[in-house]
Amino acid sequence: MEKFIIFLPLSAAIISGFFGKIIGNRSSQIITSLFVSLSALISIYIFYDVINNGYTNNVVIAKWISSGQLDVNWSIKIDQLSAVMLVVVTLISSIVHIYSIGYMSHDPHQPRFMSYLSLFTFAMLVLVTSDNFLQLFFGWEGVGLCSYFLIGFWFKKPTANAAAIKAFIVNRVGDFGFALGIFLVFYIFGTVNYEEVFSQVFIYADNKLNFLGIELNAINLICFLLFIGAMGKSAQIFLHTWLPDAMEGPTPVSALIHAATMVTAGVFLVVRCSPIYEYSPIILNFITIIGMTTALFAASVALAQNDIKKIIAYSTCSQLGYMFFAAGVGAYNVAMFHLFTHAFFKALLFLGSGSIIHSFQNEQDINKMGGVYKHLPYTYTLMIIGTLALTGFPFLSGFYSKDLIIEFAYLKGNTFGYYACAIGIFTAVLTSIYSWRLIFKTFHGEYSNKNQPLSSIHESPMIMLIPLIILAVGSIFAGFIFKDLFMQQGSFIDFWQGSIFFLEPLTTNHPPKEIVYLTPILVTISIPFSYYIFLKNKSITDNLVNGNKPLYLLLKNKWYFDELYDVLFVKSSKFLGKYLWKKIDGLIIDRFGPDGLSSLFKYFSIKAVKFQSGFVYQYAFIMLIGFSLILTIIIIN
Repeated sequence: MEKFIIFLPLSAAIISGFFGKIIGNRSSQIITSLFVSLSALISIYIFYDVINNGYTNNVVIAKWISSGQLDVNWSIKIDQLSAVMLVVVTLISSIVHIYSIGYMSHDPHQPRFMSYLSLFTFAMLVLVTSDNFLQLFFGWEGVGLCSYFLIGFWFKKPTANAAAIKAFIVNRVGDFGFALGIFLVFYIFGTVNYEEVFSQVFIYADNKLNFLGIELNAINLICFLLFIGAMGKSAQIFLHTWLPDAMEGPTPVSALIHAATMVTAGVFLVVRCSPIYEYSPIILNFITIIGMTTALFAASVALAQNDIKKIIAYSTCSQLGYMFFAAGVGAYNVAMFHLFTHAFFKALLFLGSGSIIHSFQNEQDINKMGGVYKHLPYTYTLMIIGTLALTGFPFLSGFYSKDLIIEFAYLKGNTFGYYACAIGIFTAVLTSIYSWRLIFKTFHGEYSNKNQPLSSIHESPMIMLIPLIILAVGSIFAGFIFKDLFMQQGSFIDFWQGSIFFLEPLTTNHPPKEIVYLTPILVTISIPFSYYIFLKNKSITDNLVNGNKPLYLLLKNKWYFDELYDVLFVKSSKFLGKYLWKKIDGLIIDRFGPDGLSSLFKYFSIKAVKFQSGFVYQYAFIMLIGFSLILTIIIIN
């Protein structure tokens, strides 16, 4: 049964990709959506079996590599952690497939798009069901490749091509560190299989490596290198620049890849490797710092953006920061809980924004919208639900998971935990403000689109609204239903068993009531506050912008990371490449190499031509000279 989960999406990708023109657009859409939906149903059944019966399995499909010490299988590992990820990946993917039938209905390349979606789903499933680092890396690179295909799907747009290349290159930086981490794992442990590695970690906890004369703790270095890969894939600060640009792809791509699945691979990696990270408190503190910095950075930038998809993209970046600092303080199960709930409300927001963009004929600037809540009643209601869940409004899914992250950061009891708690609360307020800014500027106020009459704004078809309704149900109830399961409370006290490792049990203490109630109160207050400054008295925001122009430009230009990288890496690389081309390659290598040799042969050829005069006496003279030379050589020898 496990094999069907993996190979149904692959089969769908092959059928739609290679035979899409033969079977037609509609058949491609039906086959891919059906196959991935079946995969989702099987995943839900297995998840149910894992919850109720503690079902675990490791289905070996084939022997992959056997060379010396390296012994790697191609397998499907089912445990509590992979079961959660299977549900997230397949359920969101099936919803996005169905949604895409309506959203991409006017695109001439529908079979190719559906094939890419299914292929991505297959690669992500390979990643989360791996039982070794090598298969994990295969799926890791597979989702990276598919994201390149999907971001640049509209390849006739230069911006889409540039965004796809940027995503691919930035991820290569992270993947290089990830690959080095896997090499080091094999060097230290002699294997890349999870169980064999994890069982030996305590033995090598104090092992030292000499690198360029510097002694480093082997476990710390492994954890650091693996986390570099996670930073790239999950768009953490310094390696985040690809995520907002990736919004050039079709909106279903944003919902599938950049909200619910691929960008969570980094969080999954850290949680899966918890048996290693638990022996590296230094790197856990580093993860906490990166996570809380990313959460704050992305939330602040989202305040000044006007592209509806980029606002939600930075929101994703910020929420991933929450997940990472949850893992950094050792609350891996809480990180997974937020990953699980976030998948529902973030996919809802992305697909809801797609419904808005669809109605506005591809307009994405929220300043060119407004006053359409009566024309888009279903989309408006569903976007409200997604926004409430994202901001952590009481009793919706985000409330349970995000507030737990803040609480466990406080309960960590060290400096990093307290800082993470404070930044988590402040970021939650910023999240609420920019989220309601999006809602109020998109749906309320005056209609401000001069290119399209208000009467032309219409609700999306049911094929697009039904997936949104399903996601809305998850956004409302997922947190309440599954909080005991993820937190190992009630009858689920041993749910995670061996899939997540805790060197020390998570604290069962409760934070002060001020910490528990502060975030929900601030989030609730921010709703009328946002309504007032963005709708009732817009002069306040205008005055803030005009009075703090440098700060506004800092946020508008995303802290100038792109400009900084352009100077440090792009322009310097171009300068170095041009210098090597002109000075080294042109003046030295070409001059004395191929160009020099060709010039020399050309020179002698021109001289040799002069001997071809057509006069017999000249030929006789040349023959005589040649004969004399040969005779001289013979006599000398």
